[in-house]
Amino acid sequence: MRIELATAAGLAGRPNEDWAATVLPASGQGGGLVLLDGVTPPRGDDGCAHSVPWFTARLGGALVELSGSRRDLTLRETLAESIRRTADAHRSLCDLSHVRTPQATVVMVRWGEAEIEHLVLSDSVLLFESPDGAVRALLDDRLDRLPPGSLASEATADALRNKEGGFFTAAADPAVADRAITGRTPRTEVRAVAAMTDGASRWTEMFGEGDWAACLGVLHKEGPQSLIDRVRGLEEADVDRTYLRRSKRHDDATAVYARL
Repeated sequence: MRIELATAAGLAGRPNEDWAATVLPASGQGGGLVLLDGVTPPRGDDGCAHSVPWFTARLGGALVELSGSRRDLTLRETLAESIRRTADAHRSLCDLSHVRTPQATVVMVRWGEAEIEHLVLSDSVLLFESPDGAVRALLDDRLDRLPPGSLASEATADALRNKEGGFFTAAADPAVADRAITGRTPRTEVRAVAAMTDGASRWTEMFGEGDWAACLGVLHKEGPQSLIDRVRGLEEADVDRTYLRRSKRHDDATAVYARL
């Protein structure tokens, strides 16, 4: 088994709000990975005394511990309990009902001898490669299905955040776990897994340098750091902001590749 991970902050001197970890072995069998992309809040009050990196570290740590030690729990149950634990850690100090309370996208994968479980919440990317080389993208596409202009302002984004008809992230409500995209795949049907925050998946989703199969090929041949380096080069080359006209030039970028 081969597992590689790389991450890079979007801005020097600013904390990286992504978080990732792998679990080997999980309760003596199989393994798993967790990937979070912390949501950067706009300037102003978010009702919380803690930073986004504090939140992703707390949530990620709980997810890793439970996904590895409590294989009797489904990934949805694991996410719900981890959100509950994290909320309890700052409930007495912070207004967790605030729409911008710290939150994150989530990707989880857990594998054993017989099958692979997955969970995706919001716009981070999960890829499965089959033994014949076919690549399947497992995505939560609710953001993509919003009407054009829905996220043009913070006010309109707030109106859709963790709301029916909008999009969902892991924040302070454990019930959001029921909104996650989940599934199970026979282990024999997957030879490699890749997970990326949207800062790394820009290579395909924003710049169109290759499809998901090509993206996974970069991860396999060159590794996650090379994919991130390629993205940074494309961002720097986009001096006219042809691709980046509505996005920050550099975003936190994290990629995990596991050859099972």
